[in-house]
Amino acid sequence: MELTVLGCSGSYGAPPFGACSGYLVRGGGAAVWVDCGNGTLPHLQQHARIEDLSAVVLTHRHPDHCVDIYGLHVLMRYGLERSGLPVFAPEGLEERLGGLVDDWGDTFDWKVVGDGDGVEIADLGLRFSRTDHPPPTYAVEMSADGKRLVYTADTGPGWAVGAFGAGADLVLSEATYQEGHKGVPWHLTAHEAGRGAREAGASRLILTHLWPDVDGVVSVKEATEAFGEPVMLATPHLVTRV
Repeated sequence: MELTVLGCSGSYGAPPFGACSGYLVRGGGAAVWVDCGNGTLPHLQQHARIEDLSAVVLTHRHPDHCVDIYGLHVLMRYGLERSGLPVFAPEGLEERLGGLVDDWGDTFDWKVVGDGDGVEIADLGLRFSRTDHPPPTYAVEMSADGKRLVYTADTGPGWAVGAFGAGADLVLSEATYQEGHKGVPWHLTAHEAGRGAREAGASRLILTHLWPDVDGVVSVKEATEAFGEPVMLATPHLVTRV
């Protein structure tokens, strides 16, 4: 599998982390856009043809994870004239987001996912787990070619990466805050992200969804100390093998 970071800024797009949450995952013959945060659609088009997308996953309704679905809709419906792209999302998200469009038409094939659900996209397996975040929010495990990637989406420490079992090859974890400066309980600090990945026996950890004014170097240091191994920081256009 291959992971491409399209955006990694927490809650709003700003330097140094750029666009908000968005990731392209390729594996098992599939190409899946996971979260469509603001600013990620232009970045996606630098790494993949829209025609080659197999599906979209929206982890929850917060704008920094879903608003570029509108641009994708316009591009596909009026530009490419393509229909039926699967969009996996929590219950009610189609209707909630549909308030800003006259009609989704048949551009997307909306599919509701919930806690414990699993789907197959070509030979890429996806599983979903409800996280510790106020609106219905689902972490995603993606498996292909004998590899496992876990994306935490947004979560507080009440949910654990180990919900998917131990031994993920790569954990892509939100790490909004740093120790001593936690604004709300439903996000993680870098230390909590590192500890959670270590407790789940993960092989590698990449931090994402950092609050724009935090020092990424400090976050990496905190997470590395808790994880016990060197940790990477997500940056726009980072491409890594899982």
